[in-house]
Parts: sequence; structure tokens; C-alpha cells
Amino acid sequence: MQNEMDIAADLGLVGVGAIAEAIVTGLCEGEGTPPSINLSPRSAERTSRLAALYPSVRVVDSNQAVVERADVVLLCVRPQDADTALSDLSFRAGQAVISVMAGVPTSALRQLVAPAEDLARAIPLPAVARRSGLTAIYPPHELASSIFDPLGGVIAVKDERALDALSASTATIAAHLAYLDTITRWLADQGIPEADATRYVAAVFGALSETLLGSRPKDFGSLADEYATAGGINEQLLAALRHTGTFDTVERALDDVADRLQGE
Repeated sequence: MQNEMDIAADLGLVGVGAIAEAIVTGLCEGEGTPPSINLSPRSAERTSRLAALYPSVRVVDSNQAVVERADVVLLCVRPQDADTALSDLSFRAGQAVISVMAGVPTSALRQLVAPAEDLARAIPLPAVARRSGLTAIYPPHELASSIFDPLGGVIAVKDERALDALSASTATIAAHLAYLDTITRWLADQGIPEADATRYVAAVFGALSETLLGSRPKDFGSLADEYATAGGINEQLLAALRHTGTFDTVERALDDVADRLQGE
């Protein structure tokens, strides 16, 4: 993983939502000299805050101005807004375009940004703001790697369906948080003050997450077996969830999300 910025190109972000803000934050708060970044004028509160925080960031007048000023354009608009936001923009040949729009395949992207042909897709997560988010990219792409590798690392895939599968897996984040909320509310029902219950659950699972971030993390099935001591309470709860088909439901739901991302 790179530790310092090594991005000579000017970057432009079309769309400045939460993920775009995380990217800008990670790029500008790292070591070394941050790249020059142009932001589209939407989300005025967020863009003005970023421009005030980071001297290398500026807000321009329009999405077209972002495209004109950038060597590398990051498309950060919502997938459902792609056609509306991009159809009137004029890209140029030789310009690199990196899309972080989930479910917009390269074939559709190519039509939206022609004549630009240097294309890549990426799936950055909010943790890139802290430079600890592993970003999936397709296809392997030197410029995309130079942007996201310093933000936590890159996993490059050669198959677009593999990228969509990785994207689908991120759909489990809200469910995971709802699972933690269920545990917290159960503790509160047992008379634990809600603030203490939240702090306790965060500590338990935060510490568990830290053990998974080694350079060679152990497979999750083996870890589950280690925690599910025979006759113990972890084994009891795990068996109950398996009996009700909880994990089968997760697999089916992931299949559905992947089908949606692949337009099937």
C-alpha cells in the first residue's frame, strides 16, 4: 500500500455525496502533497466545507467545468441519476473516467462519456476518509490504483461480474448495523442503560473487527468455529440462527442484489 500521494493529474468529481466527500477527505488528509481537486457545485454545504478545509480543493461553476478542468473525472452521482447528470456533458478523448456508481456497467458508461475511452469502475467505502477502506476496481487500472491505494488499498478484478459481486456484498452493512441494534435494544430491555448498552456492543464488535484487519486474516468459518465452543452460549445462538435459515436468507438476498446490479 502506498503511504504518500503520487497523483500528478488534476481530479474532478461530478457529484459530491457522502462517498465523494470521503474520497476527498482521504486524499487531502494523507501524507505528501494532495492532488488538485475540482468539485461540482451541487451539495453546496458539503462542497464549501471541503473547499474551506483543503487548499487543493475548489468548487467550480458546473459539472461541465469539472470535466473540462480534470485529467481524471470521478463520477460520483447516484446510479439512477447517471443519464440525467452525464448525458449533456462533453468529455474528451484521452481523458480518464472512473465511475463509483454501483450497477452502471462499463458498456453503459462508455456511451455516457464518449469519446473518453480510458474507463474504470471502483467501489470505495466510507472508510477511505480514514485511509482504511479497501477499494475494489475493474479492470486493473493504474490511475485508479494510484488514487485509491493510499486510501486503504485496492483489490483489482478482471471480471466485471466479480466487481458487481463485491459491490453486492456491501449491501450487508445496514443489516449488520441493524443486527447490532437488535443486541443493544435487547440489553436495554434487560435493564442496561441504553448508552451503556451501545458502548458495550460497540466495544465487543469493534475489538472483533480489529482482529480481522491483519495482513493474512483467518477465514470467517474457522473463526466462527473457534468462538462456538462446544456446549457454549455462542454455539447455542449460532445453532438457533442456522436452524431458522438466517444465513440461507442472507445468501438469497445477496443473489437478488447481485442480479439487480447486473440488470438481470
